Amino acid sequence: MNATFDQAKAYFLTGLDHVQADRLTQAESSFEAALALLPGRVSTLTNLGLVKLKLGKPQQAIELLEQALAQQPDHLETLGHAAAALAELGRKDEALQYVERALQLDATLASAWSLRGSLLRELDRPAEAVASFQNAIHHGADQELTCFYLASLGAAKLPSAPPRHYVESLFDDYAEQFEGHLQALNYRAPQLLVDGLRGRQRRFSSALDLGCGTGLCGALLQGLAARIDGVDLSGRMVTKAQGLGLYRHVAQDDLVHYLKASEQRYDLVLAADVFIYVGALEVVFEAVARRIDAGGLFCFCVEAGDEDQDYALRPSLRYVHSANYLQRLSEVHGFEQLASQRHPVREDQRAPIPGLFVWLQRR
Repeated sequence: MNATFDQAKAYFLTGLDHVQADRLTQAESSFEAALALLPGRVSTLTNLGLVKLKLGKPQQAIELLEQALAQQPDHLETLGHAAAALAELGRKDEALQYVERALQLDATLASAWSLRGSLLRELDRPAEAVASFQNAIHHGADQELTCFYLASLGAAKLPSAPPRHYVESLFDDYAEQFEGHLQALNYRAPQLLVDGLRGRQRRFSSALDLGCGTGLCGALLQGLAARIDGVDLSGRMVTKAQGLGLYRHVAQDDLVHYLKASEQRYDLVLAADVFIYVGALEVVFEAVARRIDAGGLFCFCVEAGDEDQDYALRPSLRYVHSANYLQRLSEVHGFEQLASQRHPVREDQRAPIPGLFVWLQRR
């Protein structure tokens, strides 16, 4: 028995090391090995559940976490992970019950107040969400991030950009399930942008894919661009894009910083569904104008907003932009609009999200 315990403990500790180093697949294997030797241990079930959640396996995660909670119903860490897994599965009311149980046990948990606010925001209960986010700040939550959440509900000043760590974390966590999830949302933004380029009967010498993600645009640009570079804030997205072998170079960086620091010249810059996580676009247009050659194309899409405001932050935590704003920025920064089309960019709750697709040429 002692030998079995020691071996299970070794697997468990190795799993923790893998988590710390962001080696999630190896962590999963180590925790599974520990659990096989000593079934039912709450610490192993909880850590394995968290890893499954990070790997985009929320159903497997909740099964493990509920096994742990059956033994220790008041285990705060497990309650939090279970709530996150249920939220990922779309079971928001159940997730809310777990969060509220955690807050009954410890009302000072900033992370629980924040998760409660996010769940209430998604359940279209904005006043309660605002109160939860305010409680989160009171108990020490990240103020910049929480004010971003509040701004999406009209309860704080509109930020010109989201917190960098929010976007980076969002897409790091999303990387494993990114493409499958987009298919479920009937996502066609890259295809529509590239179709607009194909219609121009032109081949590009050097293209830059802003916010390249896992490389959806890179695959579509084959045959249109001789060389393709990519940039993305998420390290996990960059790794996936690099693995395709379609890009000359893929950088992990903020897109504006990359554009300003780079010495490369491009005759095509493309941004598919990226500006919803950027906000104000003045510095983006300025930076693209510096890197793109005369006659080069800049094409992108945005979620379409109302014309009485340049840009706004919606409760979805995505920015929307007006057509007038984009036209004004184009003129200021030396671009001529070749085409503009309105198409849905994706679906949300089976409802199409209106989008604006724009193709510009550098003067």
